[in-house]
Amino acid sequence: MKTVSLIGKPNVGKSSIFNRLIKEKKSIILSEPGITRDRIYGKVEYKNKKFNLIDTGGIHGTDDDFNKDIIMQAELAIDESDLILFVVDGLVNIDDADKKVRNMLKKSGKEVIVLVNKIDNEKRKDNIYAYYELGFETILPVSAEHNLGFNELLDLITKDIKEVEEQDEDILKFCFIGRPNVGKSSLINALLNEDRAIVSEVAGTTRDAVDTRFTYDKNDYIVIDTAGMRKKGRIYETVEKYSLLRSMKAIDRSDVCVLVIDASTGIIEHDKHILSYAMDAGKGIVICVNKWDTVKDPDAEIKKWKTELEVYFKFVPYINFVFTSAKTKKRLHTLMPEVIKAYENNSKEIKTSLLNDVITDAVSLHEPPSYKGKRLKIYFVSQTGSKPPKFTFNVNNKNLVHFSYERYLENKIREAFDLEGTPIILQFKNRSDE
Repeated sequence: MKTVSLIGKPNVGKSSIFNRLIKEKKSIILSEPGITRDRIYGKVEYKNKKFNLIDTGGIHGTDDDFNKDIIMQAELAIDESDLILFVVDGLVNIDDADKKVRNMLKKSGKEVIVLVNKIDNEKRKDNIYAYYELGFETILPVSAEHNLGFNELLDLITKDIKEVEEQDEDILKFCFIGRPNVGKSSLINALLNEDRAIVSEVAGTTRDAVDTRFTYDKNDYIVIDTAGMRKKGRIYETVEKYSLLRSMKAIDRSDVCVLVIDASTGIIEHDKHILSYAMDAGKGIVICVNKWDTVKDPDAEIKKWKTELEVYFKFVPYINFVFTSAKTKKRLHTLMPEVIKAYENNSKEIKTSLLNDVITDAVSLHEPPSYKGKRLKIYFVSQTGSKPPKFTFNVNNKNLVHFSYERYLENKIREAFDLEGTPIILQFKNRSDE
């Protein structure tokens, strides 16, 4: 997919424009402590066309260390992008920060649209002409606050996007995600060198990733390798928050994401952040602790690690863990069965009659709590989607669904049907709305 990024100085309205464009798509997962993060990446859909959108921090005119870090993040976003939206404030004059951004964008050689924000009436439209001084051909007035100019902007962004049918859609595609230097590429190489894997290179379907098709136990699979992405040395390695941008396109195109954790350094908070993007995308998930060869007394350590992983990732109790060494190939055989299981469960379809039996039993065991004299009634439930499985409950009043009861229903569904390795979505709909 085409990738577009928002660049500009602070307080010009980049985040407001970002939210307008992605329409603040609701996360699949509920808000959990420890996985909050800045929303820097989104997917935009417009007239059956899609593109990726990246938001960045505001670049100011000084040369302090904080600004250097922001500039590194912006350079990474520019490097990933096909088109740049250079956002400026239509109510103030061009300043040193605008010129600094302009120089970065001129140097990049990327296509640029200058978005003059805060233009919310005819009188202010004349303000846009001052911005031709920046030297870019396309200038567009918008107002994020009043939702003006966005159809013209979206028409411009999507004019060259064609609807392309995904090939090999029946073949399981998976990718390795995680922090830099955890062994993602080594795992791919080790996996493809397995005796049971027959490898054939196929042309990469995006400019940033290499797809490798291989046969494992007589079935075809595709592993998407992000290691071929253009590297900017320290930018990718030091700005860890933005390193996950390198994985975004691979996450989008995969059925299963394998989060790789380095056994020699342990789990850190950023691992949760990366995992949460795969969850938001509704993908099957496996957690792989790599570099297991660096662990002394692995038999004793595996119990300690499992306990630690269960505590750290308690918000995703349905995910399975594997422990591997790409270097020695020990325990590598445990990886593919978990990938396959996560895919099968992510694609699973459950009969409506079986589903309703489970929910009826769950309600009889534990009635929904009453609220102000009213009680939730569940009339009917059906599966209304897969990848990930989505279940729609017809109820008397969806506002009576308490968080804890929703979690209870999810647990009952998971107990009855094997849904290890996949997030699921529970949706509640008032019967009167039909």
